[in-house]
Amino acid sequence: MSLTGGSEGAGEKAVTSDAAGGTLSPVAHYHTGMDRPSRKQSVDAAVGLLAGVAAVAGSLLAAGDTPAFVGASVAALVRDASPAFVAVEVRGLGELAQPLLAAVTGLLLLGAYAAATTFARRSVDGGAAAAGTTLALVGGGTLLLTGSLASAIGAGIAAMVVVLAASRPLGPRRSAGGSRGRRRLLQAGAAALGALAASTVRLGGESDTAGSPDPPDPAAQSLLSVAEERSFSLPDADGLVSDGFYTVDIATVDPTLSPADWELTVTGEVPEERSFTLSELQAFDAERRFVTLRCVSDPLNGEKIDTALWDGVPVSTVLEAVDAPESCCVTLHAADDYFVSFPREALDSGLLAWGMNGRPLPRGHGAPLRTLVPGHWGETNAKWLTEIEIREEPEDGYWEQRGWEGTGEVNPVAKLHSTAVRDGTVRVGGHAYAGTRGIDAVEVSTDGGDSWTEAALSDPLPGAVPLDAAEPEPDGAAADAWRMWEHEYDADERHELVVRVIDGDGERQTRDQQGVRPSGATGWVSETIRP
Repeated sequence: MSLTGGSEGAGEKAVTSDAAGGTLSPVAHYHTGMDRPSRKQSVDAAVGLLAGVAAVAGSLLAAGDTPAFVGASVAALVRDASPAFVAVEVRGLGELAQPLLAAVTGLLLLGAYAAATTFARRSVDGGAAAAGTTLALVGGGTLLLTGSLASAIGAGIAAMVVVLAASRPLGPRRSAGGSRGRRRLLQAGAAALGALAASTVRLGGESDTAGSPDPPDPAAQSLLSVAEERSFSLPDADGLVSDGFYTVDIATVDPTLSPADWELTVTGEVPEERSFTLSELQAFDAERRFVTLRCVSDPLNGEKIDTALWDGVPVSTVLEAVDAPESCCVTLHAADDYFVSFPREALDSGLLAWGMNGRPLPRGHGAPLRTLVPGHWGETNAKWLTEIEIREEPEDGYWEQRGWEGTGEVNPVAKLHSTAVRDGTVRVGGHAYAGTRGIDAVEVSTDGGDSWTEAALSDPLPGAVPLDAAEPEPDGAAADAWRMWEHEYDADERHELVVRVIDGDGERQTRDQQGVRPSGATGWVSETIRP
C-alpha cells in the first residue's frame, strides 16, 4: 500500500486511496502520520547519543589519559564550579567521590554532544553537510573545553563518522521506514563501537600508574626485606609495606609530566627565585625513608592509610641551597592546580621524593616529584610538585577553602584490619599510627572497654639511610611510620572487642567519636565478635 499526501496536524483528517482504488480510513491515516515523526525523532536521539559516545572516545584516542582528554577538562569545570558545601559532601563519600564525578561528567558530555549532533542533522540537508556541521560543532566545542587541537579533532571526526554512517542505510531500499531506521542505527552503532574499541586499545597501551615493572634496586630490596621480616602475617591485612597504596586527587586524570622538561621552583620570601631540574635535585645527598600517609577523609577503621619506602632529598637541603630565611608558612603548588598551605616548620623536616619502593615514582603518586611532610595528614603531601612558595602569612589551601582542616598533625589510631576465629580462639590484629609521635603500645579490650590487655607490637621499621649506601644497615626507627599489632585469646561467647593506641608521648587515643569532617576521624575502633 502506498500513502500520498496527508496532513500531520493534530485535528485534521485526510482520505487517500490505496492501490485498489479503495480508501484508507481517517483514523488509520491519523496514526500512521504520527508514527513516522515519532520514529524519526527516536532515531535522531539515538544517533545523537551514539555520536556523543564516539566523540568522547575520539578525544580519548587522540589525547590519551591526559588532562587534554575532554572528560578530564569537563570534570575539572564541574569540580571548580561546585559550591564549597558540595565539595565537602562529595569528598566525604570517600571512594565513591571520583566515580560520582566521572558519572556526572559523562552525562553532561553525552548530553552536550548529542544535542550538537542532533542540531547539525536537522539544520542542514544532506548527510555530508550534516557531517561537516557536526565536525565543526563538536570539534569547536571540544577545543573550547580542552584547549587541545588534537583532542578537538579526535572528538569531531569520531562524531562526524557516526553521522555519515547514519545518513544513508546500506543494503536494498525498502518502503518500510522502520527497517531503514534500524539499519541507520546499526551503522551508527558500529561506528561508535569502533571509536570505543580504538580508544580502549590506546588506553591499554599506555604505561600504567603502578610504576616500573623492573625489580627494585638491591639496596632498596634489602630494606624491603627487613620490613617483610618484621611484619606480622595477618589474614586480610597488609604487612608493614602496603601491597597497594591509596590515592586521592582533585582531578579524574593525573598530570603527565616529562622528567626532562619538569622543574621545581622556589619562590616567595627568598633572596632570589631558583629552579631545579630533577637531575639537579638528585645530585644532592639523598636518602631513603619509610613513611606512612593517612588521608584526612579516612574513616576510623578505613583503609586510606598506607606505607612505602621513599627515595628523595630532604627539603631542608633544598631550602638551604636557596638561602631561604625563617618564615611563617609555605604553600605548595602542584601541576593539577592543587595547592596547600601550612606552617614552615612542618616542611623543613620533609622529603622531596622521586622514588617509591626502590623504583621511579609512579605517575599516580606524583611523578616526577612529590612531598612527604612528617606526621601530617595526606592532603599536606602534594603530588606533581612544581613550586614551593615561602610566605610571611598563612593562606587557606584548596581543601581549607572547601571546609576541611586537614593540614595539622594526624589523629592517633589503632586499626582493626584482621579478625580470625577458629575453634574458640580469636586472633585479631592490624596497624597503629600516630605520626611522628610514634607508638608506645596498643591495648585490646574484650569486654567493651571495661578492662584492657596490651597487644604484641611489631618491631619498628628502620630509620632513614643514605641513598648511595650499597648495603644499608638499618639503624634506629622510622620517624613517621605505622607499626603492626596482634592479639590472641580464647572466647566462647559473643563480645565487643575494642582497640586503642598509646602514642610515644604516653597519650591514649581519645574515645570521643568524631567523623572525618572537618579535621579527621577520632574514637576507638570496635567490632562485635561471634565465636
